[in-house]
Amino acid sequence: MKQEELVKLAQMQHFVYHQLQRSFEHGRLAHAYLFEGEKGTGKHEMGIWLAQHLFCTHLSDNQPCGVCNNCQRIQNNEHPDVLVVEPEGQTIKVDQIRRLQTEFSRSGYESKKKVFLIKEAEKMNVSAANSLLKFLEEPPGDFLAILETDAIGRILPTIQSRCQVLHFQELSKEVLIHKLQEEQIPLEKAKLLAFLTNSLRKAVEISEDEWFNEAKDSIYQWFTYLQKQDPQAFIYVQKKLTKVFKEKNQQFMALSILLFYFQEAQKQAIVTEESSKTKKANQIIERILVAEQKLRSNVSFQAVAEQFVLQTIFNYS
Repeated sequence: MKQEELVKLAQMQHFVYHQLQRSFEHGRLAHAYLFEGEKGTGKHEMGIWLAQHLFCTHLSDNQPCGVCNNCQRIQNNEHPDVLVVEPEGQTIKVDQIRRLQTEFSRSGYESKKKVFLIKEAEKMNVSAANSLLKFLEEPPGDFLAILETDAIGRILPTIQSRCQVLHFQELSKEVLIHKLQEEQIPLEKAKLLAFLTNSLRKAVEISEDEWFNEAKDSIYQWFTYLQKQDPQAFIYVQKKLTKVFKEKNQQFMALSILLFYFQEAQKQAIVTEESSKTKKANQIIERILVAEQKLRSNVSFQAVAEQFVLQTIFNYS
């Protein structure tokens, strides 16, 4: 792992990083860890870093160098004593765990230590999970197990009890936006997705939903009418919005997307020091929040949206 990548990882998961670093320095590493947290929070990268800790030949200040032969092979998944298991298709099968057990029953190829990392551990089928449980109950020799999951509720409680569980914090908005851009999602859309959720997995799922893309475009058109104080904004509610946003959760999504667009407009007005536009955006943001409260009180979406337009464009109370 390169130094700049390590710095980012330490910043992103400050608590986990320092807890593992202290455990390593004091020789108190557990024999099994369960890293749980959303996709993209650095679980696998932390596992690789921990494996490098154990095999690095040029530790500096108790940190793996990232450039020695062992560090490079671990990074490239080429070290014979560091094994990575991931789903074959939709599941991790019992044969994969049995192969792992066979490997671990032998001495390490280059040292006495062995490390295995199981990606998406929640995808183990029942037989695989039971086989792993037995493995953890009767550990063969000097090994370190790292299980990674973003669905801890699907991991057997008996497996959880034999691991030290470490929670990986959700991504900051800035990091999430950057990761979404790495997924080839345009910046503006990435900002909206980061506003709607702080889960990378959920954000990617939303971005791939055809309904969401139509919904986003529909609300942006409504936002444009509202900004221009165009009476079309009122007609647009029944003409378009009631057809796109039929379910309650979709209607809350509509107001959330609108809130995002007006908060962006507010930020822009603050930057350009346009006090009248800032004041106007603040008023509209307050009205959107009130509209959400009305929707929660079971007022119909059409009535909420139309009243919002009347207040925003015609200043009706």
